Amino acid sequence: MRGKIMFLGGLAAGFVLGARAGREKYEELVVRGRKVLDHPTVQEAAGVAQAQANRLYSEGKDKLGQSKLGEKLNTGNGGKPELTPADDAFAGTPATVGAKSGVSPTNSSVTTPKPKAPGTGANGSTL
Repeated sequence: MRGKIMFLGGLAAGFVLGARAGREKYEELVVRGRKVLDHPTVQEAAGVAQAQANRLYSEGKDKLGQSKLGEKLNTGNGGKPELTPADDAFAGTPATVGAKSGVSPTNSSVTTPKPKAPGTGANGSTL
């Protein structure tokens, strides 16, 4: 019995000390990660990647619209492609400019996420 208590005490002490050391390393990794993400070269690469993704998306959407399947999908709305909630990320790209919106802002069943405060995680915890 005494051995079990000693083991649990050692386990608890190790957990507390490890958690403190782990938190410091975690904070250090977060700071380094933020420095990398804020670096101008990384920002430029991210902008190029986003522009290419938008271009590929619009090309794919145009090709689908010109195919027989795309024509069948667009027969119900006069040939104009409808925007879906998934298209919101690409709003303003050549593929979506002038397209008829299928979701009205007042009747939308999709909730738009609120912007997170800087330095918060996905669940609102601070980093």
